[in-house]
Amino acid sequence: MCGIVGYIGNQSAAPILLDGLKKLEYRGYDSAGIAVMNNRTISVNKVSGRIANLCEKTNDGKNVKGCIGIGHTRWATHGAPTDINAHPHLSNDGRFAVVHNGIIENYIDLREKLIENGYHFESQTDTEVIVHLIEKYYDGDLKKAVLKVASKLEGSYAIGVVCADEPDKIVAVREYSPLLIGVGIDENFFASDVTALVSHTRNVIYLEDGEFAEITKDEVSVFDSTGKKVEKTVSRINWDIQAAEKGGFEHFMLKEINEQPGAVKATITPRIKDDTIDFSESNLNDLDVNNISKIIITACGSAYYAGCAGKYVLERLCRIPVQVELASELRYSDPLIDNKTLLIVISQSGETADTIAAMRECKERGAKTIAIVNVVGSTIAKIADHTIYTWAGPEIAVATTKGYTTQLSILYLLSLFIGKKLGKVDDSQYAEYLDEIKSLPKNIQASLDMNPAIPAIAKKYHNAKALFFIGRNTDYAVALEAALKMKEISYIHAESYAAGELKHGTIALIDDHQPVIALCCNEALFEKTISNIVEVKARGAEVLAVSFEDNQKTAAIADDVITLPRVNTIFSSAVEIIPLQLLAYYVAKENGCDIDKPKNLAKSVTVE
Repeated sequence: MCGIVGYIGNQSAAPILLDGLKKLEYRGYDSAGIAVMNNRTISVNKVSGRIANLCEKTNDGKNVKGCIGIGHTRWATHGAPTDINAHPHLSNDGRFAVVHNGIIENYIDLREKLIENGYHFESQTDTEVIVHLIEKYYDGDLKKAVLKVASKLEGSYAIGVVCADEPDKIVAVREYSPLLIGVGIDENFFASDVTALVSHTRNVIYLEDGEFAEITKDEVSVFDSTGKKVEKTVSRINWDIQAAEKGGFEHFMLKEINEQPGAVKATITPRIKDDTIDFSESNLNDLDVNNISKIIITACGSAYYAGCAGKYVLERLCRIPVQVELASELRYSDPLIDNKTLLIVISQSGETADTIAAMRECKERGAKTIAIVNVVGSTIAKIADHTIYTWAGPEIAVATTKGYTTQLSILYLLSLFIGKKLGKVDDSQYAEYLDEIKSLPKNIQASLDMNPAIPAIAKKYHNAKALFFIGRNTDYAVALEAALKMKEISYIHAESYAAGELKHGTIALIDDHQPVIALCCNEALFEKTISNIVEVKARGAEVLAVSFEDNQKTAAIADDVITLPRVNTIFSSAVEIIPLQLLAYYVAKENGCDIDKPKNLAKSVTVE
């Protein structure tokens, strides 16, 4: 989880590190720190709480001298979020400082052996074993010491190290955690994410698992786990720095909700050529779809819920059985997978630890793999047989919005693509469905524009102790994501239920004035959902319905209504979620919540 950043060059390091940490704060924000070296002395400043506290302590870095340093923003795993447990960690002799993103699984054994050898521990973190091991193995060559230490570590890590005896370099290493190098002129960087670098350089080197980087202000050298030098390609980041700024919006989440028409357009338009879906950039055009007996979608969080919505479309258009599995469950389930299984892996960051592990497990069993990710060069993108990038641009708010809708857009394209190749979709259906997909950006914009009353509705419901979301089929899939959005940013207990299951226990929770959000956009099951609305209203519930704009029956029966432009039910999920994202946003705002950085959460879950 966590974010790390490093700088070496001719500028003052501390302000650059603090700026990078601000850009990485979505990865963790319960403590932060920097270590800066000046005249062969390492000074460490770290605080619990937000990076703003660290900026205040250091006078925005002005009080910290030195042109080489490392920084860390933390999402606590081992040890409470205190000043002592914050990174960077110093060696007992003060010559080494370390920042780390990941989890060291064998840290207890390493810690006990180090204590036996006379090393003293200040913190409760797993990370502190790294810096003491480096001190133990250092013999005048920092790279050699870090190589040695990495061979002793089990788990996931991205590590940055500075050494007072070698003040002209930083050593960084990656294993199952994201890390990239920023290449500048007379200065170089490392970071967990490109967002920390783009205001300084657009040229980056992506490290692979097991690779080390030795970074000076003039040069970046990369080595494999044996110390052999590796030639790396410098990639160019092509999105604008303003994409990672708020752009006048009060919160990143609101900005990213409003970016969805453009994001979805950027996702689908380049893949439609001459009224035909073209996945040539992913080498999918020649995919042998006739040898697929089943499809498994695996992901975590909102990506999983995108898969739940996509399942209905894949099965409808391809007539292949589809399972949607939580990656954290799939990896341990001894799955029934063979070479006729197509595994679709979904992850915004491409670094989700459970999803990576599930993917590797399925590949070993023969599955063909398609990855749907946003981050170019991420681990999942690299190990998949085929990678489809969403091209959504940076998403800074912890609660995903455009990540979800662009993932859904890819699933829509993929469903129609495979369905046509299998002969399950005829030419006229193909043209009709493709027009629907091409209309998604326009319809998403309409769903943003036609609900100005959502802030007022949020005022009505924001004091609720619990919110229930109900729906059937595709509506139920959207309800899953809508409830997650509500609970993760407003902290209101929000649950989604298949509407047909109400009578099997859930309706016992309905009493006077209980808010129920009823999703009514699956027209084939509309009357069934109306019956469910009648049931909960008979028990005192207040119902907020979500339906198409010309649906008079919903308006007549519900207490409040959110409307959508009429779209084909097959592809309605990507449009239907938009006003529910806004509802969650405005409820959270009414409750004074930290919308972009909800408590206990981080954007990229790179640990199990």
